[in-house]
Amino acid sequence: MQDKIVLVASPGMGHMISMVELGKLILHHYAHKFSITILTTTGSIWDTPSVTSYIHCVSQSNPSISFYQLPSVSVDTTPTRSRAAIAFEFIRLSLAHAPHALQQISNSSTIRALIIDFFCTATLPIAKDLNLPVYYFFTSGAYCLAAFLYLPKIYEQTTKSFKDLTTTELHFPGISSPLKATHMPEPTLDRDDPAYWDMLYFCSHLPKSNGIIANTFDDLEPKALKTIADGVCVPDSPTPPVYCIGPLIADAEERANEDENECLSWLDGQPSRSVVFLCFGSRGSFSVAQVKEIAHGLERSGQRFLWVVKKPPRDEKTKQAENFTEEFDLEGRELGEKSRKMREMALAALGSASGSSTSALAKFVEALG
Repeated sequence: MQDKIVLVASPGMGHMISMVELGKLILHHYAHKFSITILTTTGSIWDTPSVTSYIHCVSQSNPSISFYQLPSVSVDTTPTRSRAAIAFEFIRLSLAHAPHALQQISNSSTIRALIIDFFCTATLPIAKDLNLPVYYFFTSGAYCLAAFLYLPKIYEQTTKSFKDLTTTELHFPGISSPLKATHMPEPTLDRDDPAYWDMLYFCSHLPKSNGIIANTFDDLEPKALKTIADGVCVPDSPTPPVYCIGPLIADAEERANEDENECLSWLDGQPSRSVVFLCFGSRGSFSVAQVKEIAHGLERSGQRFLWVVKKPPRDEKTKQAENFTEEFDLEGRELGEKSRKMREMALAALGSASGSSTSALAKFVEALG
């Protein structure tokens, strides 16, 4: 039977694209060893036509990537519940069907590993019960990973909600500047919100995996990566290996199709001649005050509209959107230079067999045996 790696995606286009790009990267280097199946949820508010179209496009263009849809589930969407709490419960209930899905997949393939989204932590004990190695795919950078690995220790230091700690700063290993408690991600702010405890569950289980695949590269965040590797972020237990395989970025053509499909799908669903279309050219722009005024007018009109909005200009006199890296001040030029250097480092990490990200992917595959 063919060896297979199963990826478990959270609902939503962003999460789906991340998992697909990871699958494509693995196949780019190891198509002779593995095929990829992605477990997806169904029945959520994130199941938009653009997601369905994207999955179809990927299936047609990548025959070694297949999708397995978990059965639809329903959750309590009472308005008083937070959006995060609803999403986390939906994912947890959906993943209760994962054992059956994995059994079905194993009838025709040998599952070598599970790679799960951060929010799909409910799959981890399922994988352990089936004696399958399980890895996280952490789509954010190493600084965020360091913070999330250490977050359970922060939780132990207070019995109050972060939202109420208006003058408190939180200190995380590997991160030079403290973070205001009130600036933490929304699901972590309120201890009375079930999402708060879900986040604790997610973060506390990161070290219990066989490893963490991170969408970053060594030269981008060396300080945070060293802090994680030294075990400082998880002082009470071993830290699993971190495989930096990034940067993973969706193809420009796929991103364009995604945006186009979403807008056109919405437009197709509107009555004929009922939509106001606003587009003011590729160079023209508006000040912040003007954008707000237009938005207020559209809202008061009650009309359906499709608006191409550009970032407000730095030059309020010309009302033109300037080229950021070439025509702004020294700070802009410095940022542009840093961006160019970052692109060069990213290409070096992924662009050759000896690149750090390519080597990290090889180490991950080697760990599978």
